Amino acid sequence: MILVALTGGIGSGKSSVCARLEAKGAVIVDSDGLIKELQAPGAPLFVAMVDHFGPGIVAADGTLDRQAVADIVFADEAQLAALNGLAHPAVRAESVRRVKEHEHTDRVVVMDIPLLVETQREHLDRYRAIIVVDLPVEAAVQRLMAHRGFTEEDARNRIANQASRDERLEVADMVVDNSGAPEDLDAEIERVWPLLTALPHGNPKPE
Repeated sequence: MILVALTGGIGSGKSSVCARLEAKGAVIVDSDGLIKELQAPGAPLFVAMVDHFGPGIVAADGTLDRQAVADIVFADEAQLAALNGLAHPAVRAESVRRVKEHEHTDRVVVMDIPLLVETQREHLDRYRAIIVVDLPVEAAVQRLMAHRGFTEEDARNRIANQASRDERLEVADMVVDNSGAPEDLDAEIERVWPLLTALPHGNPKPE
């Protein structure tokens, strides 16, 4: 396999990039998708979060109230650190398990990790390449407001609690510019895909 990591700030369009890479034949290991599975009612991570943050983060239907969690953690650095301490080890373990399913194949395996720079800066050498999905902060704010219903304050708070645009670009081996129209993103994927498939096979730093 060719193991690469993909990251980008909230609102950058990582999901759109991953969908296009998957259409090309890549295997996507989606950290956000995994955490939603791991936070299902009754799952160990769900129970741990309720124990820490209290029953106020449980919605009326018994599922996790993600906005309630966001309201807590994005206004309090200590609570955000607590959430990361609960969630990241669980997501990491499940991600490793899913990657290993493909380690003896010739597939491009893309680990979609929104907080790559924040949580794995010292371990980036485990990937053959780091892909950063990039666009200006103001464009991300507008997209979050237009397409995800965020208030401007909420959008800016979430962006401020992530690594900066410059910090992500510092670690990038490949940059996907997603500041334009969908057809521009298609062209970016056509440019990047041959670069990915030309990378050496095998995990450069096995677990």
